[in-house]
Amino acid sequence: MKQQALSCAERKEDPIDLQLLGIGLDGHIGFNEPGEGLTTGTYCVKLHESTIQANARFFDRPEDVPAYAYTMGMKAIMQARKIILVATIQEMRKAAVGGNMKIINADVFQNDHGFVRQDILIHGEYLVDAADYGNTGRSEECVLNYGGLKAIPMLVDIHFHGCDGVDFCDGTQEAIQRIADFELSKGIGAICPATMTYGEEKLAGIARAAAQHQNGRGADLVGINMEGPFISSKMKGAQNGAYIHKPDAEMFARLQKAANGLFKLCDIAPEKEGALACIEKLSPHTVVSLAHTACDYETAQKAFAAGASHMTHLYNAMPGIHHRMPGPVAAAWEAGADVELIADGIHVHPAVVRMTFQLFGDDRVILISDSMEATGLPDGQYSLGGQDVTVAGNRAVLTKSPDTIAGSATNLMDCLRTAVLSMNIPLVSAVKAAAYNPARCIGVADRYGSLHAGCYANILFVDDELHIRHMIHKGKSLF
Repeated sequence: MKQQALSCAERKEDPIDLQLLGIGLDGHIGFNEPGEGLTTGTYCVKLHESTIQANARFFDRPEDVPAYAYTMGMKAIMQARKIILVATIQEMRKAAVGGNMKIINADVFQNDHGFVRQDILIHGEYLVDAADYGNTGRSEECVLNYGGLKAIPMLVDIHFHGCDGVDFCDGTQEAIQRIADFELSKGIGAICPATMTYGEEKLAGIARAAAQHQNGRGADLVGINMEGPFISSKMKGAQNGAYIHKPDAEMFARLQKAANGLFKLCDIAPEKEGALACIEKLSPHTVVSLAHTACDYETAQKAFAAGASHMTHLYNAMPGIHHRMPGPVAAAWEAGADVELIADGIHVHPAVVRMTFQLFGDDRVILISDSMEATGLPDGQYSLGGQDVTVAGNRAVLTKSPDTIAGSATNLMDCLRTAVLSMNIPLVSAVKAAAYNPARCIGVADRYGSLHAGCYANILFVDDELHIRHMIHKGKSLF
């Protein structure tokens, strides 16, 4: 058989339907990678003599042993519509069940150093250092080679409402689990969903449901973000004004008890009666965020002095910056507050997203999705906080007030992708803002949002277009 180039034009227009990849005894994913000149096509090449000899044991006669094979480059493989990994039961079990696992040749994200070529060592559910890995007492290990891919931590979303047809405020175990499953499928490993503006009885039911949830499948529920009801009616956005309540530390304490301490953030409009006193009481115990506020610069300054340290979906549902009336955004910058940013291409203009990263720094920006139940579903009619919402593309608006944005229809991984590929935010900054910063903000950075020893082995392997090519969740491969 002569080596001959097959047509690659048709493959580019109509990608391969099915690609089989094998996992070898050492855990490597095997494929025939051609030379540099053959990376754009599919070719028939002569096998190396050592490969022919290794395959001989599978055939009765030497003349039946294949001497040629079809081969293609990694880029062509990854364009396949479906990829199936083929492995022995032993190797599949080692990769999927966990144990000792070593990841080699990936460019690994580190919060302080960007991307570094280094091994990732996993024992059980956790990332470990070389000393601990060597002392595990287990000789078996699964070695996976992810050369050409970047390894980043699974993301942490601390402000969103729902997805896949359900809302966190449904207050059921079924809704929470469905959210957790969907979020993990998109690369989010830890979630802190937000409540809407409701009465205390409704909020208490939501809190109790969250407290009863058992992490074990899907993204881990690590907190609750109380977005309402301590907000301004002037800037309520898609929140239901009928349930707006003055800031009340005792009410929050009751809800916190019902949630078994899961509330990590509490949103307050600082111009409300009793707001500053409430901030002083709550801030030693939870993150207080300025949100849905019509306050001026001076009032925001007082709120930060009282203990607030966070801004909810910056620029949305608050006064903007004016050169004579700087407003809460300027006060947040001066106070060193963390700021949430929705980089879905709808809520904030790309130029303002870039400006925010420059102004506040990538240590203080937190990317959020603010997603609602339509995320992951087709355009149509949905609901948020008891109000009808119309969704078209990434844009979600109140049906009765189409100028009012009602959350987003985008998951956090898509927001990160948009920030990097469409808004020119550096990948290192975007990953920090979508993984480590939110985890640090709500006090879970010892287990989530980083690829440091001691954290859960929650890892995404992405290509240059930030498509997820493989996931490891708590030390288990998700194929």
